[in-house]
Amino acid sequence: MTRPLIACLGAGRMGRGIAVAFAYAGHEVRLVDVKERDGAGFRDLQSAALAEVRATFASLAGLGLFDPSAVDQLSSRIGVVPASGRRAALSEASIIFEGVPEILEHKREVLADASALAQPDAIIASTTSTIMVDDMAGAVAGPERFLNAHWLNPAYLVPLVEVSPGGKTDPAVTERLKALLEGIGKVPVVCKSSPGFIVPRIQALAMNEAARMVEEGVASAEEIDKAIRVGFGFRFAVLGLLEFIDWGGGDILFHASRYLEGALGNERYRAPEVIHRNMEEGRIGLRTGQGFLDYAGLDVVAYRNERLAAFIGLSRHLGLSRAPELDPNSPSCCDGEGSPVARKAQRT
Repeated sequence: MTRPLIACLGAGRMGRGIAVAFAYAGHEVRLVDVKERDGAGFRDLQSAALAEVRATFASLAGLGLFDPSAVDQLSSRIGVVPASGRRAALSEASIIFEGVPEILEHKREVLADASALAQPDAIIASTTSTIMVDDMAGAVAGPERFLNAHWLNPAYLVPLVEVSPGGKTDPAVTERLKALLEGIGKVPVVCKSSPGFIVPRIQALAMNEAARMVEEGVASAEEIDKAIRVGFGFRFAVLGLLEFIDWGGGDILFHASRYLEGALGNERYRAPEVIHRNMEEGRIGLRTGQGFLDYAGLDVVAYRNERLAAFIGLSRHLGLSRAPELDPNSPSCCDGEGSPVARKAQRT
């Protein structure tokens, strides 16, 4: 099976992470240096990039993801190309990811150069986490093939990639990129061009609030992080934020928000208008069949059991689950002589 060649503009952390993700899935990848360097300077960059790539694969193998004997093969799929060799590398690539520093003019320069050298139908995607796609699209030759693809670090491990098309992006290009990402095991989500996309916008609020609680003396940094890992993070690893609103009921969020806004004296806790509107329209969530999600025709019992099973599986994975304390003389106790397990053992 022939897989498309991937090119990454910039051989820094993001480019290296994306390269590992694609090489792992069988693609040849070229990390293209966008800075003119002398021979020694490029060799230093090349050596550092390839050493990090190899160390990443070795680490993944050491953690049991694959046999260590495959490290050399996987690493060999990634090459580093000097700026002087970018024409050949980019002209062969089916998709080009731009991963240079978050400076608009720098990105525009790099994108203009790369798009002039790329195949006419090559997809070009910026990995920016802050700059809107339409602010860069004007620099791209063929803006219909340009969009944002925001990876979360470490790019080779986090499944999510936020895909943000611009006003001129061809919908077929968005679908092609989604299919490519899904083909390497990623989970793309599409969002409009908006500051912060989805995850950075939500996590900025959460991280600032955690820092504010340390500042206010609500709890220590250690206790807050513990609460996030085994409470907030645990819960939202299974239920999405909006799904969780529906799970408990939008009315709970409505009243909780009103209390927090008053008690803490800050409008940042005020519920948005959509919460008020859903309340008025009876779109409370799971118990009314409509909320942010549509539950019409859903087997609610099966749905709840599936989510609870996921919670139990995650709890076991984290080493946080435990067996119930039972009376050893109870028939239901797994250790009791009268238990079903014990009776079966006696028969065999």
